[in-house]
Amino acid sequence: MATRSDTTLAERKRQLVAEELRNAALMLLATRGFDAVTVDDIVAIAGMSRRTFFRYFASKEDVVVRFLADMGADVVTELAARPKNEAPSVALRHAIWRPLSGCADQPDHAERSRIVVRLILDTPALHARWLERQIQWRSGLAAELAARHDLDPSTDPYPQMAAGMAMLALDAILQQWRPGDDEHRLAELTDRAFAVVAPALDAGADKRRAVGRAPDLLLAP
Repeated sequence: MATRSDTTLAERKRQLVAEELRNAALMLLATRGFDAVTVDDIVAIAGMSRRTFFRYFASKEDVVVRFLADMGADVVTELAARPKNEAPSVALRHAIWRPLSGCADQPDHAERSRIVVRLILDTPALHARWLERQIQWRSGLAAELAARHDLDPSTDPYPQMAAGMAMLALDAILQQWRPGDDEHRLAELTDRAFAVVAPALDAGADKRRAVGRAPDLLLAP
């Protein structure tokens, strides 16, 4: 019978192998482009076999999808960790910033992440998966916002609309991410994007608190 420490060690080993394969794949995709890279190229760089690759990933596209999944999980986790009395714009800004800061914490890592993001936005197949993931992230953010503000997401539009505004802000940030932009520049882009949506995010939440979410009062000036 395997001990808990043995199981943990095996899990860590699997995680390290998956990360090594992912990093090799993202490096190649960033430098050569999506269509030019094959699974054989990835395993050659990683020093592993095709069998090992397919144990962890269904395809090279799946590598990118996992990259996006990690980003989305970080966003929802960060929002859940923010203080409950924090303004929605501030909480969502921190939530969106978490995966971005991870992308930009080192110059080399930042540029590779930027190229991968650009690849995702410019490759139709990958962009479609990006949009699919955004729907999932928006759903997770909306559920968390509803819980934070004691709202029913099935009858109150605020959680979904606020989550949608956060996703629009993220899109604007990524579209404006340019070669050579460091973490400071990315933070500036994030601040500018949320400065645009903050009035709507915070006013919507404030009005619901003020009127007790009474539907006939929400449209009052």
